[in-house]
Amino acid sequence: MMSEESIKNSRELEFAIFCIENVAAKLGVEAERIYQAFTQKSNILNSYIVPEYEILHTQSREYIVDDILGVMRERGVEV
Repeated sequence: MMSEESIKNSRELEFAIFCIENVAAKLGVEAERIYQAFTQKSNILNSYIVPEYEILHTQSREYIVDDILGVMRERGVEV
């Protein structure tokens, strides 16, 4: 079972925003659409980005964006 976590502090919130904005930039879409994809169309925000924060936030922006795009593909999330 996948763990689910909500944002616990300002560092996690800033990281979630960073992820949303950078994925949006890479895909050339509005950040709002990515936020909806991560929260309404899927649960990527609370089931992947937040639980994996400790590992992900140490990686490069490019790695993080590519990793999240891979999760979106695996879960069939469209924007």
